[in-house]
Amino acid sequence: MKRTDRAEQVYKILNRIYKTVPIPLKHTNKFELLIAVLLSAQCTDERVNKVTPVLFKKANTSLKMIKVPKSTIYKIIRPCGLAPQKSDAIFKLSRILVKKFKGKVPESFEDLEKLPGVGHKTASVVMSQGFGHPAFPVDTHIHRLSQRWGLTNGKNVIQTEEDLKKLFPKKSWNKLHLQIIYYGREYCKAKSCYGLECEICNVCFPNRRKKIFTKK
Repeated sequence: MKRTDRAEQVYKILNRIYKTVPIPLKHTNKFELLIAVLLSAQCTDERVNKVTPVLFKKANTSLKMIKVPKSTIYKIIRPCGLAPQKSDAIFKLSRILVKKFKGKVPESFEDLEKLPGVGHKTASVVMSQGFGHPAFPVDTHIHRLSQRWGLTNGKNVIQTEEDLKKLFPKKSWNKLHLQIIYYGREYCKAKSCYGLECEICNVCFPNRRKKIFTKK
C-alpha cells in the first residue's frame, strides 16, 4: 500500500469515528489558550485543565497577568512540571504582549514564535485553535502515530509535519491533528498497540508482525 493510500484510509477511519472533536485544553480566550498550550509541554491536558482555572481566576489576560508576581505563578503551575521555566515564560511573555501588542495575542507564526516559551508547535496550536488558520501542530504523540501508520519516515517532528501537510487537504489540518490525538489516546496507545492492534494499524499494515517503536 502506498503512503497516499494509507493516508486515505487514516482520513476515512478518523472521520467515521470522530465527526466532531472538542479542543482538549479548556480556555475562554486566546491568551488563556496560549498559556494552557505552553503549560502542556511534558504535561497531560488533564493536569493542565486542573491548574489553569486557579491561574486564570487571578489573571486571564496579559494586562492582568503582569500584575501577578512570578512567585505566585510558579506556585500555581508547579504541578505541571518545568515550573521555573514556564512561570518565567508566562511572566515575560505577558509583558511583551502588553508592550508590543497592546495586550493581545499576535496573529502570526513569526510573532508568536518570538515569545518566551513558545515554539513552533505551540504557535501552531494557537493559530489553528485560536485564530482558525490552517496549521498542523505535531507533538510527540502525532509523531509516533504517523510512524506507526507509515505516513512519514520518522526523522523528527519537523519532517513529520511536512509529510502530513503533503498527504492531507489543507482544509482538514485543524480538525485532523485533534482526531489523531484522540484516536491515539483511545485506540493506538503508546504502550499497548505498537502498530499491531488498532484498526488503523491493521488496515495500513495487515501483514505487520513486529512492534513499531518511535524514531525521534
